[in-house]
Amino acid sequence: MQRIFFHDKNPNKRDLKEIADRINNGEIVIFPTDTIYALGCLMTNKPGIERICRILEKKEKQAKMSLICSNISSISQYTQQIDNNVFKTMKRYLPGPYTFILKSNNYVQKFFKNNKEEIGVRIPENEILNGLHEFLTAPLISTSLNTEDGIQKYFTDPDEIEQTFQHKVDILLDGGMGDTVESTVLDCTGTEIELIREGKGPVE
Repeated sequence: MQRIFFHDKNPNKRDLKEIADRINNGEIVIFPTDTIYALGCLMTNKPGIERICRILEKKEKQAKMSLICSNISSISQYTQQIDNNVFKTMKRYLPGPYTFILKSNNYVQKFFKNNKEEIGVRIPENEILNGLHEFLTAPLISTSLNTEDGIQKYFTDPDEIEQTFQHKVDILLDGGMGDTVESTVLDCTGTEIELIREGKGPVE
């Protein structure tokens, strides 16, 4: 694993481009968000998705993967038509510590073994990710960096992350200490928006 240090407010663009090139070529990466650290790869990297599941010892369906998008307008490329009420709610809360569960379209489904009909969508408020997106050929697909052996453990300290995953993951983007609280999850696949998990993001 290569550990690369970034200033969380003013990340080096040249380094971000080099990392994006590696991700575009199939490498997997641990990165900070506006909540806890996440493990991800390019959405179109099917072997990378399988590798992430093996690392976290989870089946693909259990991994609860989300797309990391750069802006709201790009989300519609990967989902079925978004209801006006849902779109207004997304505009109110994003970017921020929220995950919106939406119905995925056929393009997204072909990269998953189980034809994933629903997909989480995130736009974290994080300058490192914002800069990385400029150079990626597709959104990142990611899952929270945690292990489950009786109790759920989240990794917030980059030193501990490096020690645990140094022989399993290609790149660690070190943006400092991560948060200990996950995103708030809103299910938008039904007729009403449903709060699935209240996390860092407050809801009205």
